[in-house]
Order: sequence, then C-alpha cells, then structure tokens
Amino acid sequence: MTLQIGIYVFDNVEVLDFAGPYEVFTCATRVAGGPEPRFNVFTLGEKRASVRARAGLKIDPDYALDDHPALDCLIVPGGVVTAEMEKSSVIDWLARQIPQTTITASVCTGVFLLAKTGKFDSSSVTTHWEDIADLKALFPTLDVKSDVRWVDQGALVSSAGISAGIDMSLHLVERFAGRALAESTARQLEFDWTENPE
Repeated sequence: MTLQIGIYVFDNVEVLDFAGPYEVFTCATRVAGGPEPRFNVFTLGEKRASVRARAGLKIDPDYALDDHPALDCLIVPGGVVTAEMEKSSVIDWLARQIPQTTITASVCTGVFLLAKTGKFDSSSVTTHWEDIADLKALFPTLDVKSDVRWVDQGALVSSAGISAGIDMSLHLVERFAGRALAESTARQLEFDWTENPE
C-alpha cells in the first residue's frame, strides 16, 4: 500500500525544512522500487496559490487544505511561523488532521504550529536551538528537549532545525518501512545519518 505523505508549505517556510523530508521520502520510494510506490509525497498549502519560501523560492502547492488526499503522515516544516500561528483556519485544519494521521511530524519551528492546536500538551518535543526558549515560554506545558536531533513520541515526532529534518525523515522511513530501506536511502543521498542520541 502506498503511504500518503503531505508536507505543509507557507510563505517564509525554510527551504530545507520541507525540501529535506521531500527528498528523503521520494528517494526512499526510488530505492525501494517495486510495482507500487512506497510513498506518495506532495505539498499542501492553505490554498493552491503560490507561496514564497525564505530567500524567495516559489512553491506551487499540489493541494489546498480542503482538497488533499487522506494523510498517513503530515510534516509541518518551520521558518517564520508568526503569521501562520495567527491563522485560525490553518490551526483548525492541523487539529483535525492530527488524530487522522499515523504520524504528525514537525521540523524546526513547525512545532509551534502543532503546539498551538493544543493536541500535544505535556508531550516531549524539540525545535531549532535558537527557538528553544521561546517554545518553552509560549507553551510551558511542553517538555522541550535540547541537544537532540529529533524526539519520537509515537504519533508526534519533532526535529531540531533545518538539516535535522533529514535525520528525522530517515527515522520516519524506518518506522514506516524498516531499517534497511532507511539505511539504503541515507546511502543513496550520501547523507551521514545522525541517530537520535536519546
């Protein structure tokens, strides 16, 4: 069965935060081969209108929040998330998706959007080192971890900043499809996969 991996994109999203996981899952599908793709990976936007990532990269989302396939895994990247946190339609959509996915994951400051839903109060999470203090201050019920590449809480997986999203995504490939495929994907990417130190 092909698993549906949706990656939310928005204005001022960090490029590697979404492109890293995208590359990991699409590469894993190529490496796995077979008659049926292991993963179907696509981007989601608030609407189908183009968004501009940090540094100006233009992205045309594959789907909008009201017309996407059912998700097995939702990945919320970071970047400048201040505006996204104020969009009730986005936060409400995230809150509806979380119980329907097998795994909801965040990269970097994407965890702020997930925390805003209130669905992960008291969970252990992480984010970019530069944003640890702000995350603790805004969401004091969270157990915010420092100096880890990712934190796996079962249905919620969060990673530290930018390149750590690649490490986390390889971990997600392992969870969905096994260790061998994750290791083969890391090798294909020529990426030195850093394991979670916890």
